[in-house]
Amino acid sequence: MIRCMIVDDKPLAIDVLKHYVSKVPSMTLTFCTTNPLEALNKVMEREVDLVFLDVQMPELSGLQFMKIVKGKCLVVLTTAYAEYALEGYENDAVDYLLKPVSFERFYKSVEKVQLMLDGLAGANNAGALPVMREKEVVHIFVKTEYRLVRVDVAEILYIEGLQNYVVIYTITGKITSLQTMKKMEEQLPSSQFIRIHKSFIVAINKISSIERNRVSIGERTIAVGEVYREAFYQAIVNS
Repeated sequence: MIRCMIVDDKPLAIDVLKHYVSKVPSMTLTFCTTNPLEALNKVMEREVDLVFLDVQMPELSGLQFMKIVKGKCLVVLTTAYAEYALEGYENDAVDYLLKPVSFERFYKSVEKVQLMLDGLAGANNAGALPVMREKEVVHIFVKTEYRLVRVDVAEILYIEGLQNYVVIYTITGKITSLQTMKKMEEQLPSSQFIRIHKSFIVAINKISSIERNRVSIGERTIAVGEVYREAFYQAIVNS
């Protein structure tokens, strides 16, 4: 059983997560509170395995809480602001849930926590959990006029969609291809590329900075579209 605690300064948010926890047989709710200072004692006494933790709280923020309890329990952040996922990642958050939280998204977090706890129990300090890797994609071929051009995946910075064609920006130049953004997404490895806007796909490892939902990559700054933010920050957390 996963012993969990919910910490949020809004009782309604606690009620939503309580309901979700009650629907998962492998979880037991040990404590709920709107007071993060009260929750600290429970964690320090090792009474919980997992904390669902709100980021913005008046007495002690979720990020400050994480720094104090580092390593003593697993933490899933809950927040209305996706950009906090980056700071959560730096403090070893397992996952983050963007409010309003759906049960489907909540359950995915629980599965991730369960895998991590199983790994901690069975690894005997032997290292990280084994991960199923997708098939490695070294290059792709794209259509340009009457030719198929080979593009090395490692050289791609980002792709911009323009009506009925795309422009692939690489470290050596750019290539215009007569195909759709959807087709480009299907060709590129999802562990390395993420769509951040209806008109942009970026290489995760080519991002130089992220600020206020804007990505800097190469000489370009690209806004992260609202509908893509949760998936984008999730990809950053898992990268």
